[in-house]
Amino acid sequence: MTIQERTPTPARPGRTQESTPAHPPLPAHGKGQAHSKGQVGQNDEQCQSEEQELDVFGRFCPSRGMFAELADKWSLLILMSLGKLGEQRFSELQRAVGGVSRKMLTQSLRTLERHGLISRTVHPQTPPRVVYGLLPRGRELADLVAPLGRWTELNTPAMLVACEEFDTSHDTSHDDAHDDADDPARHPHRTA
Repeated sequence: MTIQERTPTPARPGRTQESTPAHPPLPAHGKGQAHSKGQVGQNDEQCQSEEQELDVFGRFCPSRGMFAELADKWSLLILMSLGKLGEQRFSELQRAVGGVSRKMLTQSLRTLERHGLISRTVHPQTPPRVVYGLLPRGRELADLVAPLGRWTELNTPAMLVACEEFDTSHDTSHDDAHDDADDPARHPHRTA
């Protein structure tokens, strides 16, 4: 099920075959895998139903952690660079993704390789030539992320203006506690 297709799931007893997405069942045990049914908390039910349905909005769903790892800015930029320029060496990627440190590039490449999104190929020559490229799943994700990158480039000027307008109209130098006393965004630790 994609995020666009997400609809509230009915209560468990009333589940029908049509409301079950076509995901393979998750293994019941193991590090980083789904909990067994006896270990599932009440909040896990968004992800851990009888059909082992994944729901990126579920607090304890493994897809939430995967989403967070993939949504890392360096990972997305690496995928976009590999999608746009094709296979690249480490130094080429570091130049293409301006501002990424060697450490962060190494960590992000390992994460992407571990998730089966990119390949690391060592060509036997002196010195060894190592190149990174997209695997089919990585190509699919890069193709999905590229329009987001283009949208961001096109809309950044307007969003910067909106930020300036917001900052000007929400000047924090005066006491506006009475204006937003009940706003949970401004007082996240206050209980109702």
